[in-house]
Amino acid sequence: MDILDIMKERRSIRKYQDRQIDREALEKIIEAGLYAPNAGGGQRTRIVAVHNKELAEKIGRLNLARFDRSRLAGGYVSAEQPSVIDNPNMKSGFYGAPTVCVIFGARNFLYSIPDAFCCAENMVLEAANIGIASCIIARGEETFDNEVGRELLKEWNISDTYTACCFVILGYCDGDYPRVKPRKDNRFLIID
Repeated sequence: MDILDIMKERRSIRKYQDRQIDREALEKIIEAGLYAPNAGGGQRTRIVAVHNKELAEKIGRLNLARFDRSRLAGGYVSAEQPSVIDNPNMKSGFYGAPTVCVIFGARNFLYSIPDAFCCAENMVLEAANIGIASCIIARGEETFDNEVGRELLKEWNISDTYTACCFVILGYCDGDYPRVKPRKDNRFLIID
């Protein structure tokens, strides 16, 4: 499939089946992330893939623990794929996805966040290409800014010179895959 077609068809999935993706698919998705554009070619991002549904759920609960709804711009995302924005009763920011990739960037580096999100975008595009559902999730730093989170980072040998920037959750869509929504008008300008 053409890359632009993949971009047009891929949706952020927030309802997952209770089945794990295979290791080979996960490795391809990680490889795509490692080839993302990055500031100065520094390749500073690090990826920790949690291929364990129970641990992914535990981290998803940490992700949502300090979610600040007062900072939202708008209050509705989707009826088909409800978000934590739509449903304040959700307990996990990872929506039951069986796999989560944590993307870390160098702390205090000006381009850590853009690098991490470029990595995440490559990952979700490759996931769509091979039939895996995905969603990019923010709130990385606050997810691990607690005793349980710090213990996980220590266990994973993530130095304090790195910070979690974002997540890519992975699995198989539960229910119908969402349709493409029309694009809003007047979102670009070309100046010759």
